[in-house]
Amino acid sequence: MRWFWIDRFTEFVCDSHAVAVKGVSLAEPHMHEHVVGYPIMPNSLIIEGIAQAGGLLVSEHYGFSELVVLAKLASAKFHSLVRNGETLTYRVHVDTLRHDGAAVSATAHVGDRLHAEVQLFYARLGENSLPGLAGHRLFRPRDLRHWLALVGVFEVGVRQDGTRIREAEYPLVESSPVV
Repeated sequence: MRWFWIDRFTEFVCDSHAVAVKGVSLAEPHMHEHVVGYPIMPNSLIIEGIAQAGGLLVSEHYGFSELVVLAKLASAKFHSLVRNGETLTYRVHVDTLRHDGAAVSATAHVGDRLHAEVQLFYARLGENSLPGLAGHRLFRPRDLRHWLALVGVFEVGVRQDGTRIREAEYPLVESSPVV
């Protein structure tokens, strides 16, 4: 993953919900390019942050071994602007988990202020879902493992019964070349 739109998970409960935070800094280039002279966090990047948080929650259901992609932004409603110096808190809840994908609902808050309400659908892509790429991976498992550690999934992640998840439970084996 090239861009990170979440800084850290503060809560991660498998198959249930997650909470992630993103600090908004004036040093980020998009703050100056979105509306010149009026630095605000673009809502599209807020959706991407929510999608990353939800995508990792859904991906854990498949042992972080399946490619899970954002398939549909079903709805998005925004209530305010997000300025530099503020912290976004993403709260993602799993609505439906199925063999072929998942649906989540999410909110973004700045402090106690509701900023956004979003519903997303993720698709689980099997090896036959990408003709021409059979036998190739779209990401390196070691890169995913590193990102999961950076954002604190293994520090705060628990199963619904409260037992901790451990990095060793997700082997993330290197098997195919990356395209």
